[in-house]
Amino acid sequence: MDTPQLQVDNQVILRPINRRILPEVMAAYLEDPDAAKAALPWLKDGDLARRQIADLMIDLEQRRNGDSIHFWAIHSIEDNAFVGMAGLGDELQLAASAYNLGYWVRKGWRQKGIARACVDTIFTWQSQRTEQSLIEITVHPHNEAGLAACKSICQKWNGLAIEGFVPIEIDDRTIPHVLHLVQLNRGD
Repeated sequence: MDTPQLQVDNQVILRPINRRILPEVMAAYLEDPDAAKAALPWLKDGDLARRQIADLMIDLEQRRNGDSIHFWAIHSIEDNAFVGMAGLGDELQLAASAYNLGYWVRKGWRQKGIARACVDTIFTWQSQRTEQSLIEITVHPHNEAGLAACKSICQKWNGLAIEGFVPIEIDDRTIPHVLHLVQLNRGD
């Protein structure tokens, strides 16, 4: 199934990733590289990050016409500004999982409920198109904002945090993360 455009609310819209927004994504990265690295922990610094982000955008665009991943650019309805990215990826910890959830909101747009609204829209869309799917959310245990967002998502969607940590390989290092699971059922 192709990744569709999704209306979130009267503030933002989700559009399938397109490599033409690379300059906007790079500008957002340069505003707050640490936050981008929290969302994309494999990013390197400087020119290497630009190449990695460009490769990511091309990969996501090429794969948007299948069903293995679904990634969107978040845009402001008011002025079409790039706000961030959200999506369902295939970097999974459990064999039973369908997708992992990822999101990143640009610095000037944080703390406005945008990530949560986008996740609700994506989960609603996913619930309407499948009988059930298990969604993973992995967060570094020191990422307080990420943990708070996961808690909020899990409360709304009846998800749960798994006891202990799961090992995530980043730059040839194993880094423990907290794993959250959300089971989406049709009609939930």
